[in-house]
Amino acid sequence: MKKKPYLHHTIMLLLFVLLTACNKADYLDVNAGERPPLNAQISFVNARPADVPLQFWIFTTQVTTTAVGINQASPYLPALFGNVQINFTEGTGTSYKLSRQFGNQATFSANGGPNGPIAGYYHTVFAAGAKTDITKDTLILFYDNPQAPAAGKAKLRFVHLAPSIAAVQVSLQQEGHERLLFDTVDYGRAGGSVLTGEGLNAWSLSPFVEVPAGASSLAISTVADRQPLVIDKEAFSHLLLEAGKSYTVFLHGVPGKAATGGAIITHFEN
Repeated sequence: MKKKPYLHHTIMLLLFVLLTACNKADYLDVNAGERPPLNAQISFVNARPADVPLQFWIFTTQVTTTAVGINQASPYLPALFGNVQINFTEGTGTSYKLSRQFGNQATFSANGGPNGPIAGYYHTVFAAGAKTDITKDTLILFYDNPQAPAAGKAKLRFVHLAPSIAAVQVSLQQEGHERLLFDTVDYGRAGGSVLTGEGLNAWSLSPFVEVPAGASSLAISTVADRQPLVIDKEAFSHLLLEAGKSYTVFLHGVPGKAATGGAIITHFEN
């Protein structure tokens, strides 16, 4: 039996309301000229193992105004939400190196591919090497929880984006003490992610954890043999986590070297 168009539209509207949790009354009570635009906020990260700056696009509109260098992040930028196609180009080129559709399914997945940007939410989109073929690329979307940490704390998220490295575990070292933060983080995943069950929600795909602010180090080891993973230039050895701030640290491939690199980005500063 052919689905009636009005029924399809009603279902889509209900899904939109549930996902965005937008208060229609609050929005409509503001004069039209003073209403903030309904859009998503997206920070784009260049985590590819190639030292080439990237520009990011949604459909045919360039969103970034400044090319994003390797292991760098753009500020949060207003962008379309819902079912969108995100692309990136290299340098001043205009030919898409990769395009990926987001928002074409209603459920969450491990790499965020089917999940689209949500109006009023903050997101991070990573351009990274593909797991199955490091000469190719992928795009991964995560949702960013903007809630501030408790007094004296920072928020920390770990993302595994080094395609040639198997699952890892992550420990935090502070003031001579070490504690396990995340166990068994596979490529394309965030530490502590919950992908199924009652704990599943937008934030659970890539959660931040609260840690004491101050001088810190991260010790990364492989799950299979518990051997320490050498990080290029000791990128995680001397971190300074400021109280009240939110960070993502991520593993990545190193251009031209058989090595694993690490980088850190700060959220919600713009």
